[in-house]
Amino acid sequence: MHQAPTATARSAPGRLSSLWGFGAAALLVGAITLALHTRMALTEPAPAHPPLTVATTTYVLQDSYQRQVSYLGLIVAGRKATLGFEVPGQIASMPLRQGDPVRAGQLIAALDDSALQARRAAVAADQEQVRAELELARLKARRQRELSASGAVSREAFDETRLHARALESRLEAVTARLTGIDIELRQARLRAPYAGVIADRYVYQGAVVSPGTPVVKLLETTAQEAHIGVAAERAATFTSGEQHVLNLRGTAFEAAVLSVRPDVDPVTRTATVVFGLPAGIHALDGEPVTLQLRERVVQSGGWLPLAALIEGQRGVWTVLRLSPDGDALRTVREAVEVLDLQGDRAYVRGTLADAALVVANGVHRITPGTLVTAQAGR
Repeated sequence: MHQAPTATARSAPGRLSSLWGFGAAALLVGAITLALHTRMALTEPAPAHPPLTVATTTYVLQDSYQRQVSYLGLIVAGRKATLGFEVPGQIASMPLRQGDPVRAGQLIAALDDSALQARRAAVAADQEQVRAELELARLKARRQRELSASGAVSREAFDETRLHARALESRLEAVTARLTGIDIELRQARLRAPYAGVIADRYVYQGAVVSPGTPVVKLLETTAQEAHIGVAAERAATFTSGEQHVLNLRGTAFEAAVLSVRPDVDPVTRTATVVFGLPAGIHALDGEPVTLQLRERVVQSGGWLPLAALIEGQRGVWTVLRLSPDGDALRTVREAVEVLDLQGDRAYVRGTLADAALVVANGVHRITPGTLVTAQAGR
């Protein structure tokens, strides 16, 4: 009767130990299962991605290329002159301003000619008086010739009248010459445009007193403008009179004919000047810049590639991605190139590329060397 409780008290610790054993076994099985799954995940290959599709271009090796070169020049008026009066005087009128157009022969300025007009009136009166005296002397000489034949007038009196008429003729010529001189001075008191053009500058104003040769205005011809462009001395000999070349003014291209090539070289720029005649429809300002566009052949082996195909490296080194066959795909290989010239969106390069090499044309920033790619259809 007293042994049953003792057996019950001993069985409780045994059950607790059994529970801990089952728990430990379950944890061990779980850990082993997790390890197996992890190992299987690590050893399983990653799913394969399809190769990237890229645009391509073919590098064509050539021994030379054409490039466009520009030579800078200036628009020059066909004729330009600083005008002044040939006689002294005070400027009475000067209606034109800077920038005003003028016609050939148009009045630019005039001197006060009141004194000249007074002198002319006096000389003109002398001329009329001499003419009257000469007419009277000729009539008298004609009558005396008739009377001399009949002996009514002496030969001496007739000769005196005849020679007096000759003296009056000489006096009339002198007075007429004086009058002509005054008329010349009156014309010189009017400053007129020798050719059609534009008033570029004016140096004096109304009321100023000027002496002969004093600059009054600067006149530029606008109907026959020229372009003076300096080119390399060795290129000057290739230009011939009359041939057409393309010039560019304010972004507008037009053809102009060669007028001449100057036979000297500018000591500062070391260039020879080629003179072009501007077409009638081209209007430019004197001194405005203009460029001559020429194409020249440069003997240098290389080939053209899009700018988007270039990858900038360190220290100014440029590279491209060449495509090399790799099974059914293409593998990118880095190639070094040197940029020789740029034209728009393409570059003329040389380097380790072989002729007919296939190169990634754009999107190179998202591709690394060794990447498998496929060429875009149609490329």
